[in-house]
Amino acid sequence: MVINRKRVQRIMIKKNLKAYGKPKYKKTTNSNHSKSISPNLINQNFTVDEPNKLLVSDITYIPTREGWLYLMVVLDCFGRKVKTWSLRSTLSKELVTEPVASLLKKEKPQDLIFHSDRGSQYASTALRNILRHFNVKQSMSGKGNCYDNAVAESFFKTLKNELSKRIFKTRKEAELEIFEYIEMYYNSERLHSSNNYRTPNEVYDEFYAA
Repeated sequence: MVINRKRVQRIMIKKNLKAYGKPKYKKTTNSNHSKSISPNLINQNFTVDEPNKLLVSDITYIPTREGWLYLMVVLDCFGRKVKTWSLRSTLSKELVTEPVASLLKKEKPQDLIFHSDRGSQYASTALRNILRHFNVKQSMSGKGNCYDNAVAESFFKTLKNELSKRIFKTRKEAELEIFEYIEMYYNSERLHSSNNYRTPNEVYDEFYAA
């Protein structure tokens, strides 16, 4: 059935409907900078046998009707547990540095590798100083190679799929739903095939109970 475009427009106006297209692509990784790049220490090997040995981190964009939000997560490759995360309306280095500093101060891990892409937030002097202070080795993906950070990329794909890929009305709505997803569902209820269909928290609890 063929319907004239103008007729559709009249019907939508009458019913107070608006058309929303797919959000424009928003780049979150700026690797065109003069900051130092750390070597890739893991080469797509994300297998570890205990917590706090390999953390991976990445940033993605969350579209809202009020503008963009940027979500940063840090995951432990052991159990795929989200260890910390943050949301901001700008791509500042503090999106990464503040939650990472708080996490390392709290847990004081030993022999830890922190892996990310080559984005300016991760190559910043501020983050390097934080990692150096806690004796954490920094690792970075190869340029433009998403497989080098597959665990973090997979998390973002899962989150966006399970939040229905929609555009949130407000930043506050997005913040609340992402909080509920990570803190109340992903870590404590979502089963992972890589965890033999256990939750991240269950994998952690079983390790520390052994």
